[in-house]
Amino acid sequence: MSLRGFRTENEAVLKEFPGITLPARAAVDFFSISHHAGYSTTTDNKLFQYLQARIKASGPISVADYMKAVLTNPVSGYYMHRDVFGSKGDFITSPEISQMFGEMIGIWCVNEWTNLCSGSKIQIVELGPGRGTLAEDMLRVFTQFPDISKQVSLHLVEISPALSQLQSERLTDKSRPADLTDTGEPAQVQGLGPYRQETSKYGHEISWYRALEDVPKGLSFYLAHEFLDALPIHKFQKTERGWSEVMVDITDDSSPGGVPSLRFVLSPGRTSASTSFLKVGAGDGRDHIEVCPLAGKTVQEVSKRIQEHGGFALFADYGHSGEKGDTFRAFRQHELHDPLVDPGSADITADVDFSYLKQCAEGVSTFGPITQQNFLLNMGIGVRLQMLLQKAKQEHWKSLLTGYDMLTNPNKMGERFKFFAMMNPPFPDYVPAGFVTPDFLKEQR
Repeated sequence: MSLRGFRTENEAVLKEFPGITLPARAAVDFFSISHHAGYSTTTDNKLFQYLQARIKASGPISVADYMKAVLTNPVSGYYMHRDVFGSKGDFITSPEISQMFGEMIGIWCVNEWTNLCSGSKIQIVELGPGRGTLAEDMLRVFTQFPDISKQVSLHLVEISPALSQLQSERLTDKSRPADLTDTGEPAQVQGLGPYRQETSKYGHEISWYRALEDVPKGLSFYLAHEFLDALPIHKFQKTERGWSEVMVDITDDSSPGGVPSLRFVLSPGRTSASTSFLKVGAGDGRDHIEVCPLAGKTVQEVSKRIQEHGGFALFADYGHSGEKGDTFRAFRQHELHDPLVDPGSADITADVDFSYLKQCAEGVSTFGPITQQNFLLNMGIGVRLQMLLQKAKQEHWKSLLTGYDMLTNPNKMGERFKFFAMMNPPFPDYVPAGFVTPDFLKEQR
């Protein structure tokens, strides 16, 4: 789950949480649905102190507001000041498992560029680029195809100073302060345009932005790998009274042990979020529904850009097609972790609803979701594995085979992760590489 670039609220830039002035708390009764008596948050957790002050002053907050504060608060947000990836972090992503993953996506981009816009300059726009591993593997692939390599520029949407520094070091093979541009001037803090610009070790221009809206419009390949799953969600639960929104509240000092803790509660009635975002279709038997408005907004923005300026998009994430409901969870040191304990210390995530994304796409054709196993096999990862095995020393075979198995095995990442694409195809029956299924082939016979 790489960083998913979205803006933070002005209140989050406060360096000291105690003493913050907030609106008076509304006198509304909420229904408790959880109490974490067996767990505790460390008393010096600044983010918890901020959340406690906010909730005491203005009442329970939505899960979306909680996720946004926990993940991207500039002072104590989970992603903002450390490397959270790999065996020493809290989770590992597909690009970190094997170079073959990024290579397959690089080949996919080359194929679609050749078919849709050959000869044109193209921006590679990655949302939430993590350590920069996926981007590096793609750029290395492009160097094998001079026609596209000379047309490529890389645009990274990243709000974490720590991660942007890691990306720069990986992509350029040099270290520099995270807050300086290539000219040595202070990086731009607000407004349009990049806050950092450098040249990759392969010769491609790289620019960093804090939001997708800041990226120049133009023909682009939009890529988001494990980006949407950490955008803030609103959670709704079906009750005897109807649908209620799940909120985050705090226990009072008279709770067991006398130590306040965070808990889930249900709103007593409809909220602005449930009125705006909760759409329950006929025959939907779920008693929990999660909606991610920012994911929908991202897809709308990308589809609009593709419609107006050309290009294509690829989203890869774990998710479903509208059948799941209660997927909100946290990971710490590769283990499940209570999302309400020690906020800011663990990754918080929720499965992506691809059926919702398809509804949000405007004026473009959508493809998928298709499983990661099928996508990678269709792209030729098996052939690439054989090539690497032939060139590698025998002591490296196990690592290559283990990585391949992790990415494609249906009991590991193969079935859980899905790929979803958007573009304006050159003709009605066009299907992008990787998305051709046996059913499609049967229809063509």
